[in-house]
Amino acid sequence: MNTTVPPPEGAESQERMRAWLTDRVAAYLDKSPDDIDPRLPLAEYGLDSVYAVSLSGDIEAHLGLEVEPTMAWDYPTIEAIARYLCGETLEGPRP
Repeated sequence: MNTTVPPPEGAESQERMRAWLTDRVAAYLDKSPDDIDPRLPLAEYGLDSVYAVSLSGDIEAHLGLEVEPTMAWDYPTIEAIARYLCGETLEGPRP
């Protein structure tokens, strides 16, 4: 008997978003995604304002959602960005 409960749709989307963001950050740093901890602040990896703007642009192109370049400071980890973006994309933009 299978008693595994599937994750809610939002959790699954967050996982996909987290994986995509991890891949993007790894590409910026020329590292393997396995070397990136989504709970560490992006600043600890040496990502600066240029990368923050680039990441915002990548997110806008990927999701078709306008985000502020300051997003990386407001949500300083991949984990936090994924939660924020999934809230935006699953529930619509927040006021």
